[in-house]
Amino acid sequence: MALKIEVSLACREKSVGFAAPVMENPPDRKGRTFRRGSRRGPKPSVKQNEMNSKEILKLGLPKGSLQDAAIAKMAKAGFHVQVSSRSYVPYVDDEQLMIRLIRAQEISRYVEHGYLDCGLTGHDWIVENGSKVHEVGEFQFSKATSQPARWVLAVPENSPIKSPKDLQGKRIATEVVNITKRYLRQHGVKAEVEFSWGATEVKAHELVDAIVEITETGSSLRANNLRIVDTLLVSTPRLIANAASWKDPWKRQKIETLALLLRGALEAESKVGLKMNLQQKDLASLLKTLPALRNPTVSNLSLPGWVAVETIIDERVVRELIPQLKAAGAEGIIEYPLNKVVY
Repeated sequence: MALKIEVSLACREKSVGFAAPVMENPPDRKGRTFRRGSRRGPKPSVKQNEMNSKEILKLGLPKGSLQDAAIAKMAKAGFHVQVSSRSYVPYVDDEQLMIRLIRAQEISRYVEHGYLDCGLTGHDWIVENGSKVHEVGEFQFSKATSQPARWVLAVPENSPIKSPKDLQGKRIATEVVNITKRYLRQHGVKAEVEFSWGATEVKAHELVDAIVEITETGSSLRANNLRIVDTLLVSTPRLIANAASWKDPWKRQKIETLALLLRGALEAESKVGLKMNLQQKDLASLLKTLPALRNPTVSNLSLPGWVAVETIIDERVVRELIPQLKAAGAEGIIEYPLNKVVY
């Protein structure tokens, strides 16, 4: 009798919709079970969430001969890059930037295909690769001087080759095969062009008839008893952007900001600031005598009748200008370097 009562009570509980017993470790939708009170998987940290939602600009810098110069210019622009000898992934003090060190010869291709949003590379490699990229700006600097680099046709001093026409049927070694072939077509010359893996100057005396090599001053060519016949291309570093990245509002603004600061840093390299004190009565004659101070900042000093004058001028004229300022009555003349000049 007792058994029947228990069964009927159980049936009644089921029929009136009593809740089923709660499982100690209920499974989730994927059938996984967790100890009650535990978190289901690791909870993303605040920093991780920020990284996932943060915009990142991928920038390529040239590895090799232009690396030190490029990093120095980035530092003057306000982006401090630290490079490890064992890594191609340098640190930069901007969480919105991701920098990769890549050979200048390859940067334009990676930018074109979208692996990089933007990059600093030579105009020569953009032309050599035929890369379709957006050119943001030209930034004239190099590993040794501020002069642009030149790809030149060079031959031994005693070579009979005097002009491009003399290359007919000859063999030329170079790293820029496409640029050289285009140059030959422009002159209606057929010659063999072979890729050079390095030490190109040495080949000109024994292995080939001529070379096309890059130079800034020509000193290396002269040291190897080579004579320049013609210039094929003049090249300077360019900041380039991927077409899709340039259309992205956030990335474009970031790239334009980078270009603005880099341009300001380069502009400041050839200029210095000058400060001085001067009697008010001498100001007009000083400005008339020295046109370099045409638009200075003039402010009154606490001493009546005296003003402070501040201006920015080309560094190359400072050594001539300071004695003239002193003779014109200026006192407390201070010359100081500049990090950026933005017009």
